[in-house]
Amino acid sequence: MARLVSNPPNPWAGPHVEWLGEPPPAGFQVFEEDAKSALTKNDSPDVPFTWSLNPYRGCQHGCAYCYARPTHTHLGFGAGTDFDTRIVVKRNLPEVFRRELARGKAKGTWIALSGVTDPYQPIESHYKITRQCLEAAREFRRPIGIVTRGSLVRRDAELLAEMARIAPVRVHISIPFVDPDVSRAIEPAAPAPAARFETLRILSEAGVPTGVAVAPVIPGLNDDQIPEILQRARDAGAERTFTILLRLPGEAREVFEQRLRANLPLRADKVMHALDDARRAQGTTRIEFGERMRGRGPRWDLIQDTFTLHARRLGFERTDEELDVLAPDTPKSQQGELFD
Repeated sequence: MARLVSNPPNPWAGPHVEWLGEPPPAGFQVFEEDAKSALTKNDSPDVPFTWSLNPYRGCQHGCAYCYARPTHTHLGFGAGTDFDTRIVVKRNLPEVFRRELARGKAKGTWIALSGVTDPYQPIESHYKITRQCLEAAREFRRPIGIVTRGSLVRRDAELLAEMARIAPVRVHISIPFVDPDVSRAIEPAAPAPAARFETLRILSEAGVPTGVAVAPVIPGLNDDQIPEILQRARDAGAERTFTILLRLPGEAREVFEQRLRANLPLRADKVMHALDDARRAQGTTRIEFGERMRGRGPRWDLIQDTFTLHARRLGFERTDEELDVLAPDTPKSQQGELFD
């Protein structure tokens, strides 16, 4: 049972923050809960990892396109502003995670942080749940893969570099836009693109294996930015890359379309038509395994070809179509194995 914190901490007032500028005006509430388990096993053939660890529910980044929004309805909250402003913290997660590692759970396989919401959203600057979990993984020498938009990951650069010397570690920074105005319109409380490229550089120079997630691709909005994203990420030291077409399950489509029309009204019709075209008869909300992460038709083929061409030209280690599952206990995925 999540318990409301009466005086939540200010995540923008600590020594390590990810917001470079004035904090967003929206207030938020923090709820704390005690987790019964830490590691979640993913059986979906679409998900390129088997085990995930999620320190938080909800995400302060407020990305309009977040596929995880419907999960908040399971808590009795809404998928819109509630997802952005009512954050649940699993306060005992590091202890539970350590116990599961000691019992050998998920031994020999990658553990993904987070899979649902960002492990380096602003509240992490106060609670440090993600960092404590990394320290436990270091103790047990477990492979860790991270996907984040948060500049706060810089705080853990030294720890991640140390971990990478004793076990596999990869950090992918998600950068779907180079235009800061479009980014702020769609990802209102996430760090600006320039800050994310700088985060890639800092991690890479510290010795952390890095990659760039050109994700999600939103046809008609950011597909033309793929070459520049890849170039700037490579210049910042990124070694790997992947991309995923925008998926809008359940209430996520309504939230995305409302915010798109409110913030970029002149582009909204074009984007929604292009997205539907890239998914063809699937629809943007289709949830069947093996289909929900894939595009269809000439438009999506062109996007994939552009991504592959520039990724190869720049010397990224692998692109989506070249990825293969190396770990025998990992289910095959249309996106390949994300971390190995």
